[in-house]
Amino acid sequence: IEALKKARYKVDFIPNHRASSEFPTSEKEISKYSTVILSDIGANTLLLHPDTFEKSIPTRNRLKLIKKYVKKGGSFLMIGGYLSFQGIEGKAKYKNTAVEEILPIKMKSIDDRIEVPEGMYPEVTTNHSITEELDKEWPMFLGYNQFTADENAVVLAKSRENNDPFLVAGEFEKGRTAAFASDCAPHWGSNDFVEWDNYNKMWGQLVSWLSRI
Repeated sequence: IEALKKARYKVDFIPNHRASSEFPTSEKEISKYSTVILSDIGANTLLLHPDTFEKSIPTRNRLKLIKKYVKKGGSFLMIGGYLSFQGIEGKAKYKNTAVEEILPIKMKSIDDRIEVPEGMYPEVTTNHSITEELDKEWPMFLGYNQFTADENAVVLAKSRENNDPFLVAGEFEKGRTAAFASDCAPHWGSNDFVEWDNYNKMWGQLVSWLSRI
C-alpha cells in the first residue's frame, strides 16, 4: 500500500473480513477505480455476499463483475498467496471462473503452491515498461503459486530455478491484467524483497502499465 501511495496512487484497502460486504457490487462502484487488486483472498469471499450466505437473497456475481469491468477498459492484478489463484488445497477456487478468463495465465486444477524454504530467485526475462530499470535478478522468495502463461501473454519474469512464470502481463478486450506469482509481503515475500531498492518502483510501474497512467 505504501509503495503505491509513493507512486501517487490513492489506495482503498478492504481487509478480507470486510470484503464480502464492502467489495463493489455494481459497475458504477467498481468503475471508480483504475485498477482492482486481489491478494490472498479466496473466491468465496467475493461470491458469497452476506445477503446471499446468510439470507438466501440473490446478489451480484462479483467475479463476473470484475470481468465486465476489465472488458470495458479497467485493469486487474492478482498477487499470489495461500488464497490466491488455486491456493492451499485448491481452496482459493479461481480455476474456471471469470477471473481466470481475464488473467493472462492458466491455473492448475489442484493446490498450486510451490514451497521453497531454501529460497528461490526470479529474474527479468523481457524488456518492458513494467521492468524498466529494475534489477535483472530479484531478491529471494520463499514460495509462489505455479501457473502457465497464455500464448499471447508477456512473461516478464521467471523462476531462475525451474523457469516457471513469475510475473505475466496481458490484455483482455479493452482492459489489461497481470499475475504476480508470489506474495507482496512475508512469508513468501522475504524481508530482502520487501526491503529491496526496486520494491516501490516495481509496484508503481506495474500499476501504471495496468491503468495506462
